[in-house]
Amino acid sequence: MHGSATVGWLLVALCAVAGASCVLRARGAGPGGRAQARGEAVMGFGMAAMAVPALWDAGPVPPVVPAWGFAGVFGTLLARELLMAARKQRGGARRGHAHHVVGAAAMLYMALTMAAGPSGPSGAAAPHHAGAGGIPVVTAALLGYFAGYVLWSGARLMPSAAGVATAGADRTAAGDDVRLRGDDQGPGPVAAPAGTGLVQQAGVAAGCRLTMATGMFAMLLTL
Repeated sequence: MHGSATVGWLLVALCAVAGASCVLRARGAGPGGRAQARGEAVMGFGMAAMAVPALWDAGPVPPVVPAWGFAGVFGTLLARELLMAARKQRGGARRGHAHHVVGAAAMLYMALTMAAGPSGPSGAAAPHHAGAGGIPVVTAALLGYFAGYVLWSGARLMPSAAGVATAGADRTAAGDDVRLRGDDQGPGPVAAPAGTGLVQQAGVAAGCRLTMATGMFAMLLTL
């Protein structure tokens, strides 16, 4: 990409952690959730690999070579996401899956942009500190989409005042119930449902998507 090496390595770490989280989530998910988590894991690790600054520096291997490789990977991922979206029957499921389609299309767009130019005197893609490429209207539309997604999903993850008050009332009611029964040891910790791990919780999955959307926004800025 055309950003600094520091930003690139931060993106590598961010996306790699998100991809690893998706791999762990896929291990304990059901068939539908497993396929979704695997697709998100491929997206996360692909973003991490694409953000490696050394790939876009002038070196023995022209940057156009990894760019076309990423184009093949994300083109395949986009075809998979489109096929999965076409198989969805419920409107809500299709709307939720549309985000994955947009993400795969954005990564394919960035890979094709890096493969097509700008070019140096020898015809190879220019190093990462060269001028930005891409179609300004498309880049701006994708930036707007991922900025909006980050704000929207971030707001949904923040606990509301009503939710905090409800949780406090529930804890108070639980304590009163224990005291009425004569149990002076308190309610104690609430056990999680059997078979539910930390990475399978809905908040973790939403946080993973928020992280990758943030990384996508940053990569588009450095395109």
